[in-house]
Amino acid sequence: MRRTGTAALCIAALLAVGGPAAPDVPGREQSQCAVTRGTPTGQARQVIDIVHRARRDLGLKAALVRVTVDGRDVATVADGTSMSGVPATPAMHFRSGSVGIAYLGTVLLQLVDEHRVALDDPVSRWLPDLPHGDGITLRMLGDSTSGLHDYVTDPAFVKQLYADPFQHWTPDELVGISLGHPLRYEPGTDWSYSHANFVLLGRALEKITATPLDKLLRERVLNPLGLGETRNAFTPEIPAPVLHAYDDERGPYEDATYWDPSWTTAPGAVLTTDICDLARSAQGIGSGRLLSRDSYRVQLNPGTPGLGTPTATCPATVCLKQTEDFHYGVGVIYKFGWVLQNPSFAGFAAVQAYLPERRLAIAVSTTVGRRAPESNTAQTVSERIAAALTPDHPMTAKPE
Repeated sequence: MRRTGTAALCIAALLAVGGPAAPDVPGREQSQCAVTRGTPTGQARQVIDIVHRARRDLGLKAALVRVTVDGRDVATVADGTSMSGVPATPAMHFRSGSVGIAYLGTVLLQLVDEHRVALDDPVSRWLPDLPHGDGITLRMLGDSTSGLHDYVTDPAFVKQLYADPFQHWTPDELVGISLGHPLRYEPGTDWSYSHANFVLLGRALEKITATPLDKLLRERVLNPLGLGETRNAFTPEIPAPVLHAYDDERGPYEDATYWDPSWTTAPGAVLTTDICDLARSAQGIGSGRLLSRDSYRVQLNPGTPGLGTPTATCPATVCLKQTEDFHYGVGVIYKFGWVLQNPSFAGFAAVQAYLPERRLAIAVSTTVGRRAPESNTAQTVSERIAAALTPDHPMTAKPE
């Protein structure tokens, strides 16, 4: 799968037919999420120029970007159109995919802080009917070392997803596809990304707390971080105003905005957001604001560096090498000092990235035009911004 699938560390998300609850309202700006006004200079000018160039260079339909330091606005940019004749605005909502996985990992570690669970507890304690549940721990779900096959790579799943992108998927269907394959390795001994890990983690968190996942995330993450424009939906609905997305994976370039996102992660964590909330999320998650120091350290490094060894049952394209500089944490990606998530699916792409050393947050959402590359274009934009603002801390490896 191209933009739809999750390519391990470079995703990651790593969607009842429906439509918007109300008509799109172009130009309806929220005062707290508006474009940078006046005559920008310095870093603001750099960011704005990068976004404008990137939209042309990458063939983007739209690009929304917000950069903050210590929560203070450096630049907020909206370039391009949502639909023909409808300019993109910072107030528009879009799917944030695997950003919800960072919230799942955060809630898990909060429960560790509260001594309600231990990371090495077997998931069979809460999911007794799960095959291999005695050998898979909460840690292994959170840092993707369970060995579970990723249903997104299953050919039959891919075929059905393309045949009917409006199909609603249940957790049992999704996890069942993964369980239809042997484990890729003994749990905890290697690393490979699997969407099934987070579907199961969401279910386990509900069992542990006796709380529906959408309510749990609202109480423990969204409200504490002030993410008032971020919300779960159990249908493909996106609150107005909407940033429309387009995709050519099925052949024709078509509007993919309301393709069903139920396959992407656990029900209750299928989120939409706006660019200002995404920047607040980047700072809140990336700084460990909701966790103890010990749990924050574990979130950034749960022991994955050194894993990712290809085997006969886990090729190099799946068991990706985890290094000290670039590895998967507990629901987040640690990449050269940056803490990030980077969903890309069905024409939507986004990045939330935070550099703790500089207290710098970068939030990017992009939609693709007909000639856009197949990579996560939001990742490309965020890397260009990081290279300009923090040349000593790029998001890509420094040249030898």
